[in-house]
Amino acid sequence: MVGVGRVTVQAHCGPVVEPIGPPPASLRRRRRTRRRIPVKFVTHPASPELLSRAAVTDFARTAEAVGFDGIGFTDHPAPTDRWLNAGGHDALDPYVALTFCSAVTERIRLIPNIVVLPYRHPLIVAKMVATMAMLSENRFTLAVATGYLRGEYKGLGIDFEQRNELFDQAIEVMRGMWTEDDFSFSGVGIEAKGLTANPKPSVAPPIWIGGNSRLSRRRVARYGDGWTPFPAPRTLSTTTKTPPLETVEDLSAMLDDLWQYLDEEGRERSSIDVAFSTPAGGSLDDDFNADAHLAALDELASLGVTWVGVSVPGASLAQSLEGLERYGASVIAPHRS
Repeated sequence: MVGVGRVTVQAHCGPVVEPIGPPPASLRRRRRTRRRIPVKFVTHPASPELLSRAAVTDFARTAEAVGFDGIGFTDHPAPTDRWLNAGGHDALDPYVALTFCSAVTERIRLIPNIVVLPYRHPLIVAKMVATMAMLSENRFTLAVATGYLRGEYKGLGIDFEQRNELFDQAIEVMRGMWTEDDFSFSGVGIEAKGLTANPKPSVAPPIWIGGNSRLSRRRVARYGDGWTPFPAPRTLSTTTKTPPLETVEDLSAMLDDLWQYLDEEGRERSSIDVAFSTPAGGSLDDDFNADAHLAALDELASLGVTWVGVSVPGASLAQSLEGLERYGASVIAPHRS
């Protein structure tokens, strides 16, 4: 059994987690009472060469062909130079990039990683998401968070201290616009009176909520369709202002909170997706240990994780495509056999 791990930061490819030993026997006994759910796989392009029509097409089609269930891009419309030089990364606009991916694929789900919801006016986001849902034939999942980069908030003219209020009202506004005619809402920076926007999504796009805080889990229980925590060592958690998530015990405790909040809301646990990741098995090169990685997936599934995020090598497009193919053959196919 493989633990979640301790985390360090790797530029472009997201957190890298160093595997740790198995959890205590008492925790293992507690897990066996939970229903195991087979996981799905989402990949997050990281190659600096993914800046052309041909490159994004090759990546998206390869990911779909080898068995990935989802693809996502990050959201940084106006990052600071200081953040980029400290290990941050450039990014395509997730809405535009995923709309493009929907046009060159048939099956794969479109899941941004992750949209900072307060960055944009909720009426604009509602229209963009409704359009994406329609053009992709309901393959879009809106994964959102409040974000943590003050410099980006300031550059966009958004009050960082209002991010939680802006986040909550955006969810209400979007769902209102997707389902109602003559919709009205009064809130921070919005006075909507008698609005109607068509076409409306035939199926409400799922909303996944990111973050390690109790507030994020309470939001999931109240109105979310999924939760996306992320590995965070204490050094990173200081920067991102989020609770640390270093070990399998940390994840299990957070999930116990989530299950409790869902019970309080009268919602079924099976109605919620949980997306996480594991570095077990090492990098996707010739030394990749697929058996260790598959064992870690079983462990995550036993906790209630339903989606696994996979960062493939990003030094070049060719390396990324090779990583996708290796993962599909050595992990996705055996996991589903």
